[in-house]
Amino acid sequence: MTAATPLMVVDGAGVVVRWSRRAREIWSYPDSEAVGRTALDLVVPRAGRSDASGQGAESATPPLVVHDAGGHPVDLRVQVMPLPDGAFSWAVFEATDGTAPDGGRTTASDILRADAHEAFFVLDVGLRVISLNEAAAAMCGVAPDQALDRPVREVCRASRPGEFEDVLRRALADARPVTDHPVGLGPVDGSARERCANVSVFPLGNGRGAVVSMSEVTEPLRTMRRRAALGSVRERVGRSLDVVTTCQELVDALVPGFADIAVVEVVDAVVRGEDPPLSPLGRDVPLRRAAFRVEGPAERAEAHPVGDVRAVPAPTPYSQVLGDLRPRAVTLDADAPWLDADPDRARAIRASGARVLLTVPLALRGAVLGLLSLYRVRPHDAFDPIDLTVAADLAAHTALSLDNARRYTREHTIAAALQRHLLPPEPPSRTAIEFAPLHIPADAGAGTWYDAFSLPGARTALVVGEVAGSGIDPATTMGQLRTVIHSLAALDLDPDETLARLNDAVVRLAHERAALPASASLRRQPLRASCVYAIHDPLQETCVMASAGHPAPLVAHPDGEVHVPRIPTGPLLGTRDGPPFATASVPVRDGSVLALRTASFPVSEEPDRDARDPLRAALTRLDRPLGEIRDEVLYRMRDTAGSHDVLLLLARTRAFPPDRVATWSLDFTPTAVTTARHHARGRLREWGVGGETAHATVLIVSELVTNALRYGAPPVRLRLIKGTTLTCEVTDAGGAAPRLRHARTADEGGRGLFICGQLSHNWGIRYSAQSKTIWTQQTLDQGPSSNGSCAERE
Repeated sequence: MTAATPLMVVDGAGVVVRWSRRAREIWSYPDSEAVGRTALDLVVPRAGRSDASGQGAESATPPLVVHDAGGHPVDLRVQVMPLPDGAFSWAVFEATDGTAPDGGRTTASDILRADAHEAFFVLDVGLRVISLNEAAAAMCGVAPDQALDRPVREVCRASRPGEFEDVLRRALADARPVTDHPVGLGPVDGSARERCANVSVFPLGNGRGAVVSMSEVTEPLRTMRRRAALGSVRERVGRSLDVVTTCQELVDALVPGFADIAVVEVVDAVVRGEDPPLSPLGRDVPLRRAAFRVEGPAERAEAHPVGDVRAVPAPTPYSQVLGDLRPRAVTLDADAPWLDADPDRARAIRASGARVLLTVPLALRGAVLGLLSLYRVRPHDAFDPIDLTVAADLAAHTALSLDNARRYTREHTIAAALQRHLLPPEPPSRTAIEFAPLHIPADAGAGTWYDAFSLPGARTALVVGEVAGSGIDPATTMGQLRTVIHSLAALDLDPDETLARLNDAVVRLAHERAALPASASLRRQPLRASCVYAIHDPLQETCVMASAGHPAPLVAHPDGEVHVPRIPTGPLLGTRDGPPFATASVPVRDGSVLALRTASFPVSEEPDRDARDPLRAALTRLDRPLGEIRDEVLYRMRDTAGSHDVLLLLARTRAFPPDRVATWSLDFTPTAVTTARHHARGRLREWGVGGETAHATVLIVSELVTNALRYGAPPVRLRLIKGTTLTCEVTDAGGAAPRLRHARTADEGGRGLFICGQLSHNWGIRYSAQSKTIWTQQTLDQGPSSNGSCAERE
């Protein structure tokens, strides 16, 4: 008989979902007991379960012999039965007289006709249509009789017929079903839109062909593609605060899912952090090509290289969008007149094969930041109105991200400019020291600084510090701390005392920050800074250092030894009630190099020489210019960009010329004043210092020695130092602190320090454990010395 009606229908799990009247007659189970149970429990005895297991694994099987309720044998055949949702079940037929259904054709056709919603085809081994239902004919836009005996690829209008046939032939060759394979179909209603369908292929037994189910999923797939594009843009775009990186994130999120080619052009001023211009955008405003991506070879589709800056030609869809801020979807006709206005783009469009264009403005609050251009190459894959809405949403998200990046760029540019103005120029070489700074600004952060300035006694102060944070605030704080350091240095304090008073200043600044209004973001940022302060004394050949939460400098000696001295590390600046700061004295010989650095500078503090350490490796060879050593450090460094500045201050020490220092021990008697003047006149004559400078120096020596004899204690020492300035020092063991006074007319004393202050450009007092030193500094005359001598004026 022709098995047109199955005895039962079994789902993929082997459960009965349909039970016929004939099945009730054979096995005596009513519908209520059969439906929902496993088919094997109903038709196969448990003793023969092992023989029957595995049947139905192929699309059509040999007859399966079971027994009815009376014990008589029943021949069954199992055949695939596609379901409307793309899955499949198994139809069980009774095969009397040992005959199978007619090649699978009659049975499959009867089953297909029973379902009017899903499109089904029955194909022969040559992939020609044997039968199809009405839903299939409607999907393909053909009459049923016109489809018979034609290749299925022609009937379905497959966009890629070769790929479609490969799927069908692979299923036939492997005798395995293929489910939910996406296939593109050409339009049937005169529209330009490509359709999408999910295809499932169920091979028929013995290589007799296949049953193909097809369901159109054009709108669900388009909806999924739009949602995926929006989700990808929201997830990936805006993670960086760099304008160009944000643009690249956008094209990476849209290609290849939403478009085949994506181009982002940004107003060039926006890349630099400037305010974007208002719409309509002027024709002469340049745009920078910030990002480009194509699915396939990029050379053919790129009109201009990334980084190219030029205005958008007009009139074109691009200029129109930048004028009215409305997205446009354009069919790319090779003869479109607007292509003549932009020959480079026209050439790239023709080379890429792009068929449709969607151009969207990147705008925020009426200001134009850039332009997004999306292209699709596949036939009939046009942009519809919903795509325009989605593109406008993702462009709005991108515009906000670009504006955030622009604001950050602007703030960083201002902070970097402020830092450059607050940092000193490269310190000039001095008699006893020369310098070579290295500063690598980071993408964020502008709170690092260095300084080097002269101190009395031919000494030099070296400073490197860092303020936590990024942007303008740490840059301004850095400028404040640098000013405080200079003011404290005028007091001639030791490094530990200098850092203690600098810490007091930072604590006060932090208190002022905490008193800001609650709405101020700066109030929530703690003020923390680190600093290392060192004083190099060439006469003693020592360097006294103190640290406030900052790494110690490296010291390289002429013999090749490089080490990190063990100096006490105090608390960070801004710490209340922290431990006191302490100093350490490090010997530095002639030709040694001090390397002061920020905490972000990569360096190993182990005593061994690590060849991977760029600073240690460069400092092992000191027999070359200091600038060359600095450059080698830079060349050896890798991946220096980060969230913190990298700063290095190299200082090479020199021996102070002994003929430019004169020291005398004076008796603690009134005649010491005359002796001191005599020594001073003679040495100034040897140095070629005369004129007003010599006269003022002798007078300063007389006043300072007189004060030491009157208020101090022995021993008394006089020292003259001729460097870039002339320094006069008088040291005694007294503890009394002199002060500048303004004597009255009738007073016979009290004018000494006042006179010294008038004759010198700077003066001060320096204390040690056993003595105090009063010093003055004078600017040396640049011209030839006067012939007049101090002796002639006395």
